[in-house]
Amino acid sequence: MCLHRLVRTSLLTAALSIVGFAQDAVQSTPAGTSSPQTIALTVPKDTPLEIALDKDVRVKQVGQEIHGRLVQPVYAFDRLVVPVGTDVKGRIAKIDPISGKRRTFAILNGDFTPAHNVEVEFTELQLQDGTHIPFRAVITPWSGQTIQLVSSKDDARKNTVKDAATKKIDEAKQEAKQKWNDAMKQVKEPGKLHRLEQYAVAQLPVRPQYIHSGTIYFAELSEPLSFGSESLTPEQMASVGTPPPAGSLVHALLVTPLNSGTTQKGAEVEAVLSQPLFDGDRLVLPEGSRLKGSVVQVRPASRFHHNGQLRIIFRELVPPNGVQQRVVAGLESVQSGRNEHVTLDSEGGAEATSPKTRYLTTGLTLALSVASVAHHTDADDANTGGTSGNGVAGGTAGFKLVGMALGLLVKSQPVGMAMGAYGSARSVYSNFISKGHDVVFPKNTPMEISLGAPRKSALSPPEESTPKEEPKR
Repeated sequence: MCLHRLVRTSLLTAALSIVGFAQDAVQSTPAGTSSPQTIALTVPKDTPLEIALDKDVRVKQVGQEIHGRLVQPVYAFDRLVVPVGTDVKGRIAKIDPISGKRRTFAILNGDFTPAHNVEVEFTELQLQDGTHIPFRAVITPWSGQTIQLVSSKDDARKNTVKDAATKKIDEAKQEAKQKWNDAMKQVKEPGKLHRLEQYAVAQLPVRPQYIHSGTIYFAELSEPLSFGSESLTPEQMASVGTPPPAGSLVHALLVTPLNSGTTQKGAEVEAVLSQPLFDGDRLVLPEGSRLKGSVVQVRPASRFHHNGQLRIIFRELVPPNGVQQRVVAGLESVQSGRNEHVTLDSEGGAEATSPKTRYLTTGLTLALSVASVAHHTDADDANTGGTSGNGVAGGTAGFKLVGMALGLLVKSQPVGMAMGAYGSARSVYSNFISKGHDVVFPKNTPMEISLGAPRKSALSPPEESTPKEEPKR
């Protein structure tokens, strides 16, 4: 009996010792040494790939191969999966026929080879290590034009003392601009001389059709792309969703399309981060984080070539599966079509501007009109029999082919004057009297947005300007 009681006591003591050891082990284990978290490196569906043609393409036939390069990197969570400069293969998918009405008007205007609408598609990425990644994508409507990076002006801040956050933003903007310039150099974007040659060829009545190098397409993925997965420790995940450092600059894509002609003041705006934000080695915001805000000022374009204006502010930041936090964020840079002539003021407000060439074109038209009547009368025409040159000048100012034909066949000063007056009136109306241009930011417009450096406009959004205030032109 005593032996049995002794054995039972010994077993109980041993069991208690094992439990105590396990408890001590659990208590002594650091909280951060739990198992890592696996993150899927997936580029989601509808992510746009920004692709620029790297050489001129003479349009010949459907199925013709085209080639481009990626000008914006692609990230999955915190990992760069497709770098800038990656080769992209594609083809001409469709060449639309030209309607009889359009062809007739083009010929009347001296254009015997009007341009076809050409649809393209891209099908494969070729990474630097030789890996080929096929993909399916839809070309967005904004595609097929030359894009430039437009940054906000720093005029209002040149003579002021800049704090650390402002200096950090300025440095980040310069770095982003340099990266954009480096990316475009890879695709041999045409210089000023080449663009002048293109313009001269475009004026010929008969000419081949080209898609020029530097033309940018946005290809939205129809299916997600998978690049495996990665493991992140709790320490690495602990910084995700923390407040971003003051003066951070994030790269984002606009989710909500905006148009100063149709978007209302107070309308909600959303953008998604296309690249992660790091603070040193700490991941603060992964790709896919969202910014939410609103339109705080808008003015549609109006007559007499008054152009549209648009200002947006972001106030909420939402990391993936994270906690929403308040921020003060404003637009610092935006990619816009070269022909849209968008500018950003020192507070990130966008405004469409009119090209200075309108003065040149209108001046040339007026000069042609004056040449058609200068120092000539009907009596002079009858005596000399020579106003064909002036008639052609007036006709050219009018409706090109029709005007030139009338100027040659009908040797009359009134005809030249009438055609010249028509051309001059049309030029003056289109360049100075007609409706101006609206600010248009389509879906997937690339933007650079500053965080944590509040501006005056961000803290107290300006009210809509009164009708007495004239917009910049």
